[in-house]
Amino acid sequence: MNPIVAIPARLSATRLPNKPLAEIAGEPMIVHVWRRACEADAGPVVVASAETEIAEVVTAAGGTAVLTDAGLPSGSDRVHRAVEQIDPDGAHDVVVNLQGDLPTIDPESIRASLRPLAEPEVDIATIAARIGDPAERHDPNVVKVATAFASGSTTARALYFSRSAVPWDGGDAGQPLYHHIGLYAYRREALRRFVSLPPGLLEQRERLEQLRALENGMRIDVGLVDTVPLGVDTPADLAKARDILAAQAG
Repeated sequence: MNPIVAIPARLSATRLPNKPLAEIAGEPMIVHVWRRACEADAGPVVVASAETEIAEVVTAAGGTAVLTDAGLPSGSDRVHRAVEQIDPDGAHDVVVNLQGDLPTIDPESIRASLRPLAEPEVDIATIAARIGDPAERHDPNVVKVATAFASGSTTARALYFSRSAVPWDGGDAGQPLYHHIGLYAYRREALRRFVSLPPGLLEQRERLEQLRALENGMRIDVGLVDTVPLGVDTPADLAKARDILAAQAG
């Protein structure tokens, strides 16, 4: 494999406007995510930016940014467009789509997203962690992946994704549920196909983009990781991220 890591970023978040530029430990959030991606050493890193302001802070930090159409409908479309611009000949056969609001992500989790692609039939790889907090089992903001890891295995096939508690635990709260982490490693052709497909019915019902792939017969496998990164969507999340990174720096 010859991967490239692409980080989609735009300023028009509804709950936290200008989110990529939010200051955390003295640097914009998007720069922290770019640094984590570089530390993963999974391939070159590019920020797929919807605005010049984002591109400017990334390049000032020493990174690479590609300007994309601000009207693109999703982060996947933005990543696809940026990679096609920067690598039109297709030298990179795998594209890692890393969300730009994960400033605390463990670089090892980024590397783990590539692991399932060792199986040639896998189109898209992603990651998940076992849910430890009982409150998360029925929290619709925590996306679950229905999958079954064989004993000793850290890779399994994704059968479904849902905001509900899946699969059914049979009344035994000790049965594992897995928190899906929205980081994807696409084979290049799978990404091209994915962005060409119309939104699926289940995708629209669950508001989960990855269901489009499953509805169209694409295979997604999951790598098991130990930690769930903090996704920054609200001012409260931003405050937590500042505390976490300040503690790491101090």
